[in-house]
Amino acid sequence: GHIVHNWKARWFILRQNTLLYYKLEGGRKVTPPKGRILLDGCTITCPCLEYENRPLLIKLKTRTSTEYFLEACSREERDAWAFEITGAIHAGQPGKVQQLHILKNSFKLPPHISLHRIVDKMHDSSSGIRPSPNMEQGSTYKKTFIGSSLVDWLISNSFSANRLEAVTLASMLMEENFLRPVGVRSMGAIRSGDLAEQFLDDSTALYTFAESYKKKISSKEEISLSTVELSGTVVKQGYLAKQGHKRKNWKVRRFVLRKDPAFLHYYDPSKEENRPVGGFSLRGSLVSALEDNGVPTGVKGNVQGNLFKVITKDDTHYYIQASSKAERAEWIEAIKKLT
Repeated sequence: GHIVHNWKARWFILRQNTLLYYKLEGGRKVTPPKGRILLDGCTITCPCLEYENRPLLIKLKTRTSTEYFLEACSREERDAWAFEITGAIHAGQPGKVQQLHILKNSFKLPPHISLHRIVDKMHDSSSGIRPSPNMEQGSTYKKTFIGSSLVDWLISNSFSANRLEAVTLASMLMEENFLRPVGVRSMGAIRSGDLAEQFLDDSTALYTFAESYKKKISSKEEISLSTVELSGTVVKQGYLAKQGHKRKNWKVRRFVLRKDPAFLHYYDPSKEENRPVGGFSLRGSLVSALEDNGVPTGVKGNVQGNLFKVITKDDTHYYIQASSKAERAEWIEAIKKLT
């Protein structure tokens, strides 16, 4: 938001030179548009690291210096939006668009890279990489960072032009013993013979600076339940509308589906902290689509279409609405695999 700097879920549509955004009610867009961003003369920053706890940001700065911060659901979605928006910004310059497509599919490391300079920058207290405790498969590793965050950082600091370059550069840093892999995922990758595949652009692969390679394995009994819940691999995420348990009102939430352990968590997109506002185990749960002709039993308000229900092992009922039948089917299928 521009006045109150809170975060709100919005439905975006990219036109030739304009990015339109709409309010959402009950999982559906409300017309007319809430606002529009004119892309002519815009500059785009992606990845944008201005919010430390929001790695999925795109920053747009208009010709009049108005700044917009947009958050996607995944790195793949963020990068896809950034690519299309960049193409729209340069729509009147065919040469730029062609250059963009070549860049997307090219692989060329910048000449005369100084790995020492990159590592010095990584250690910078204000703009470098900040190691923190991370978990993998029930173990806690101190002073680590995730692979995809380092890739974002290398691109945002102009050490790499795209993710392929950044992954290869990170592999070079490992090969020269500036970085070390930590945990099962990243250790397994270094056995690959291909340099470009030794470092994982992944939110579950952990790395550390070579001089601070320390790990502490904690038993699952010592780890808080919420930490164990959130340690699973993310298999699907996106925005859905959910009916509240007390007031029975509908609110847009960002849902994250994890496996090993199997949990479905939901986040308030208007809050800055990246903590779920609720969630539940999927073991022993039931999931099913609800009829589209009228308001089903248990659903409050005039909400129809694309609804599904999850009943947990302790008989708690969750009513959720997707934006389309196809999206509903995808979520039901993904949840069923983990129940």
